[in-house]
Amino acid sequence: MNYILKRSTRARTMRLIVYPDSSVVVTAPRFFGLQSIERFVMKHSEWVNRKVAETSKHNVIRVARKDIAMLKERSLAYARARCANFAAAYGLKFRKISIRAQKSRWGSCSRSGNLSFNYKIAVLPTHTADYIIVHELCHLREMNHSKKFWDLVAQEIPNHRQIRKELRNIAIVYY
Repeated sequence: MNYILKRSTRARTMRLIVYPDSSVVVTAPRFFGLQSIERFVMKHSEWVNRKVAETSKHNVIRVARKDIAMLKERSLAYARARCANFAAAYGLKFRKISIRAQKSRWGSCSRSGNLSFNYKIAVLPTHTADYIIVHELCHLREMNHSKKFWDLVAQEIPNHRQIRKELRNIAIVYY
């Protein structure tokens, strides 16, 4: 099994990570020998193989760290334009749009009408980014995920279930 070995002065135990691009990294304390590291990897090989198989299904999007500032600007412009378009279609009003570097969310909507989007929407396919925008806009009317909410989303994005599946399989990897 191929893996990258990282030695750490701060690590006290070994750790295995399978990244979204299917790369495997073993972090080990400096004083651990290669034999014990090999045994550790072999002991967990079934888990690693299962995770690698899972991640191989992901649609990996690579983002250069140097492009993050530009992506934030592009995502703000896109979100403003698309929010205005979809808000008009729904007859909704929002207060403010902000772009953030959220780790586990694509967007959010506050009770006061502020919309927040992850800057990574700029690298998503258009239909996926539009789904995220419509999803958050619909929360202006329904602050839950009830049937009424999903019916509202379906007015503009009829294939929202399929897009949600696609979104779960997108992995963004930085270089």
